[in-house]
Amino acid sequence: MQGNLSEIDIRSILQLIELGQRTGELFVEAYTSTGSSTGTQPTPRSLAGQSWYVFCFNGQIIYATQSAGSLFRLRDYLRRYKADTALDKIQVPYMASTNAPEYGYLWALLENHILTPAQGRNIIHSMIHETLFDLLSLHQGSFTFEMGPALAPQLTSLEISSLLAKIVKQVQQWKQFHPHIQSPNQCPVISDPSELRVALPVNTFNTLRRWADGHTSIRQMARYLNRDVLTVAKAIYPFVQQGLVQVFYEPSVAPTNNKKEWSSPETKVPRVVCIDDDNTIRKTVESILNEHGYEATTIGNPLQALSLVFPLKPDLILCDIAMPELDGYEICAMLRSSSAFRQTPIVMLTGIDGFIDRVKARMAGATDFYTKPFGESELLMLVEKYVGPGYPRVNLSERLLEPSLEDQLEEK
Repeated sequence: MQGNLSEIDIRSILQLIELGQRTGELFVEAYTSTGSSTGTQPTPRSLAGQSWYVFCFNGQIIYATQSAGSLFRLRDYLRRYKADTALDKIQVPYMASTNAPEYGYLWALLENHILTPAQGRNIIHSMIHETLFDLLSLHQGSFTFEMGPALAPQLTSLEISSLLAKIVKQVQQWKQFHPHIQSPNQCPVISDPSELRVALPVNTFNTLRRWADGHTSIRQMARYLNRDVLTVAKAIYPFVQQGLVQVFYEPSVAPTNNKKEWSSPETKVPRVVCIDDDNTIRKTVESILNEHGYEATTIGNPLQALSLVFPLKPDLILCDIAMPELDGYEICAMLRSSSAFRQTPIVMLTGIDGFIDRVKARMAGATDFYTKPFGESELLMLVEKYVGPGYPRVNLSERLLEPSLEDQLEEK
C-alpha cells in the first residue's frame, strides 16, 4: 500500500491498517516547501522534509519514530529516570542496524536492568504519541506500508482507534495557540523575569526559568516533565500572549521563509465559497467569515454551484455532502476534473462523522472532512488552516478602497 497524502490522510491509513490487522512498517515522508506535492493542504514548516516510521503488529502500533536515527529523543526521555548518561556506556545493540536504532538501545537498557519494563513501556507510549501528533499534523507527503515480520522483541502495543481519537483531539486543540505558538519545536525564553515572577507561584516560576532558556523546545520540556506537549503549551500560552515569554525556533528547525506563511504577493483578501442547502448554515458561515475579514459567498442550489463557483475563483470551498439532486461528492469530483480547481482546498461538511464517508470524500478528491455543527472558533480555525488569517482589524470595504495605505503600513 502506497500513495500520497493528497489522496488519503494519515488517520485513514492507520484505520485501514487496524481494520486489516496488518503487520509491518508504515513509512511517511513529508514534502518540503519546494517539493513536487500535489496536495492542497499546507504542512507545518517545522515538519517539512522529515520522515517517520510506524511499526505495527496485527493492526496495533508497537513503536513509532522519526527516521533520523538520532538518540537525542531517547536521551531526553531517560532524564525522567536520571538514566540519560547510561546511553554512553551501552554497547551498540544488535538491533541498531534496523530502521529503529533507538528501539534497540532502549531494549539494551532493559536487558541491563537500567530501566524497568514499566519505565520502558512509558517511554514507548510517549514516543508513539509524539510521533502520531506530528503525523496527524502532516498533510503533504507520501507513504508506503510494507507487510513484513513484526519489530521484535515487543514490549507493548496500543490500539489505533482509541489512540487516534485522543491525538486528533489534541491536534485540533493545538490550533488555539496559533499564531503565538506554532510548533512544539519552538523554544520558550523568559523576556521579563521580574514581571513573570510576580505573576507566578515561586515553584512554578523556578521550573519555568529552568527550562525556558531559549534552547529547550516545548517538546523537550514535555519529555523532561512527563507531560504531553498540549499541557506544557497551555501552561505557558497566557504568558506568551502577554509578552512575558517569547518562543523561537532553534536554527536547525527554523522556517526557511521569514515572510508570513500565508501571505501572497498581493496580500489579497481570502475568498471562501460555501455550498450548502441549509439556509442557517449559509447565514452563519457568511456572517462569521465576513466579520473576520474574509470574502465569503454562499450558494444554496447545488445545481447552480458549478456555474457560479468558476467566476468567483475562491481560495477555499466548503461543500455540504447531503444535498438534493447533486450531492457534495459529485460536486467535488466535477470541480477536481477542472484544472482551475485541481489545487483548491475543498472541505466536505457533514452531520455524520463516519469512516466510510471520509474514504468516499477522499476518493472524490476532497482535501478534508469536517463535522457539523461547528462554532465560530472552529470555523475560523478551519478556514485559517487553509487560506490563512483574514483582516479583522480592517473593514473589508475600506481595504478594497484603500489598498495602498495598508500596503504601506505592512511594509513598515
